[in-house]
Amino acid sequence: MSDASARRAVVRRQTRETDVSVELTLEGSGRYQVSTGIGMLDHMLEQLARHGMFDITVEASGDIERDPHHLVEDVGLVLGQALNEALGERRGITRFGHAIVPMDEALVLVAVDLGGRGHAGIQFNFEREMLGQLPTENICHFLSAFASEGRLNLHVRELAGENDHHRVEAAFKALALSLRQAVTIDVRAAGEIPSTKQTLG
Repeated sequence: MSDASARRAVVRRQTRETDVSVELTLEGSGRYQVSTGIGMLDHMLEQLARHGMFDITVEASGDIERDPHHLVEDVGLVLGQALNEALGERRGITRFGHAIVPMDEALVLVAVDLGGRGHAGIQFNFEREMLGQLPTENICHFLSAFASEGRLNLHVRELAGENDHHRVEAAFKALALSLRQAVTIDVRAAGEIPSTKQTLG
């Protein structure tokens, strides 16, 4: 369900393994209410809301005692679907965004293109297998799922880093800033498809 005037969407996905609900408002104020059962994932989604100035509610449950993979990936899928619905026809959006964000010794670059084609190119140099209850390998799965369902081109590059928590938090803050820029309506192009093809996808 989407609300084009407010650029807001509500999406729910239920499977035998997970139950995920997401509410997303693009013209928000950075408010969040997040509960996935995985503390580090909650923390990253909170960064996305706060620094992207999106209002995000996430309620998710699943078989994390078996393996967090299903839940992490499904949260990425549903959040991407919510973004896609909230963007509607994507008329007038800036479309592109990028940010380079430091966190202590870590430095991460993120670039996005909301051009309608899902792709993810992600590069981290993780040293640990886990961040709390979140396997570091699942961070890439989350971002790939988000890019696929959100129909966006996403590139993440670690430029420097020694601490895995710092690497990931810098990446999510950079993603937030990049999306904040890309979803913004450009008043000079209001109502126009941001492509010389006059179509996205």
